[in-house]
Amino acid sequence: MDVRLLLENTLSGLGYELVDVELGRGGDMRLFIDKPGGITLDDCVRVSNHLTRLFTVENVDYGRLEVSSPGLDRPLKKEADFVRFTGQLAKIRTRTPIEQQKKFIGRIVGIGNDAVLLEVDGHQVTIPLSNIDKARLEPEF
Repeated sequence: MDVRLLLENTLSGLGYELVDVELGRGGDMRLFIDKPGGITLDDCVRVSNHLTRLFTVENVDYGRLEVSSPGLDRPLKKEADFVRFTGQLAKIRTRTPIEQQKKFIGRIVGIGNDAVLLEVDGHQVTIPLSNIDKARLEPEF
């Protein structure tokens, strides 16, 4: 059984987005969820209770379940994330250098041709999605 697919389908039906899943030692499972307007403690409790029952029915083996908000520095994993957060500040690390660097902090301009368009220090950098090692929102205060 594809647990990620099960989680995505279940959470979307509840009005949540699965941001990420981390599997730890002993079968520990850590989920990061989001929804428009943000996540509250009540959301985490609701999802945790629902998934505990679902995992029993679907016979999903896990040690401990933790449900959390992705935080202010939310990871950007999918193309849809970059579309949703267009205009926001992001920190992106690439697998291979672009313009002699691998770390970028800039404003997401958009997506085009399977690449993120990032405005960095007044010029636009095109970062292919396939070259992104890690991407997160950069909180602004």
